[in-house]
Amino acid sequence: MYTAPTASTDPLMRLPAVLAVTGYSRSGLYLAMQECSFPRPVKIGRLSAWPESEVRQWIEGRKAARAAT
Repeated sequence: MYTAPTASTDPLMRLPAVLAVTGYSRSGLYLAMQECSFPRPVKIGRLSAWPESEVRQWIEGRKAARAAT
């Protein structure tokens, strides 16, 4: 049974949005995923999207690593 999305649902980000917030190029993003330094997308049929919370966590991790040096 289908249930409508709620406010607590983690929105999904498509590739253009991920590239915009990370600053990666398309090839750079896929290289980072291959090296396991960036989260992999969720596959929904032929669609690929990243949970916004995982992308935000990755960004916060990069900030924390920069602050630690």
